[in-house]
Amino acid sequence: MECTVQWAGPDTMTFWTTTGSGHTLAMDGAPEAGGHNRAPRPMEMMLAGAGGCSSFDVVLILQRGRHDVTGCTVKITSERATTEPKVFTKINMHFTVTGRNIPLRVVERAVKLSYDKYCSATAMLGKTAELSWSAEVIDESTVPAE
Repeated sequence: MECTVQWAGPDTMTFWTTTGSGHTLAMDGAPEAGGHNRAPRPMEMMLAGAGGCSSFDVVLILQRGRHDVTGCTVKITSERATTEPKVFTKINMHFTVTGRNIPLRVVERAVKLSYDKYCSATAMLGKTAELSWSAEVIDESTVPAE
């Protein structure tokens, strides 16, 4: 796996990233750090990557278990150290899985498997941060049709 990160130039703290799979994305700094707030911060991208990695696992585990999953959202909150390097010290992920007749225990098992076995992003972040998670299920089979 590889990527190239290129600075956009002397009037900004924007960086363009091209991934090994051929995708391009931007990262930018806060205005007080010389950025223009035009893209996510690099540390936000790390949280987003961890959320994407773990959500990928959860959805795949549920699908492989033949569960009728129709949505998965993860809300991530974090705390960082106050001194340099300002690593993450706490990260919480709250998963909301939507589907039909999916027991909460099954979703919790999928999240636990992601954290304990599959998600390399949370495994890395867990070296400096206290990781926690929670989950809920929205059962579409009990929601009346409009």
